[in-house]
Amino acid sequence: MIETENLPKIDGPILETERLILRIPNAEDFEAWADFHADSITMEHLGGVQERSAAWRGLCGMSGAYYIRGFTMFSLILKESNQWIGRVGPWQPDSWPGTEVGWGVASEFAGKGYAYEAAVASIDYAFDVLGWDDVMHCINPRNKPSEKLAAALGSTNRGPTRMPAPYADIEVNNWGQSKAQWRANKKLRS
Repeated sequence: MIETENLPKIDGPILETERLILRIPNAEDFEAWADFHADSITMEHLGGVQERSAAWRGLCGMSGAYYIRGFTMFSLILKESNQWIGRVGPWQPDSWPGTEVGWGVASEFAGKGYAYEAAVASIDYAFDVLGWDDVMHCINPRNKPSEKLAAALGSTNRGPTRMPAPYADIEVNNWGQSKAQWRANKKLRS
């Protein structure tokens, strides 16, 4: 077990929605993060199950991206319980096919609207704070729940795209929309 009691917290933006807090991933997230990455249902379309040591490196990479890029996917925290339930937000590793807002919610919390709620806040953040002109979502065509979520956000399927290694052989489509489309779609949702 990794001791997190004396480790520093990561500073950064904190977004709040009705039910959620979105913040930069930190060491206290690791146990839930490792469980998330060990769950075959959760990881079916997120690169596959990972050993604990790989999950640790992933958490460090996700947190470190904030310091290198100025953004990263947020840890998704339930307000009512302070429980870590997933990761949602801006993501663009080297050679990524675009400025992505991605999502992954632990299987026991899927289908409750948390990913939608967090994705809306994250897309607003990407356009309003990061200054992005476009967001995309890399979605495996067999991942019907993510396609449904992307469509609910107003994104459309732009066709096949390719992620860099080690994910280059995974079939994904580029779902996305421009800042102007997001603004127009948001007016329709209001």
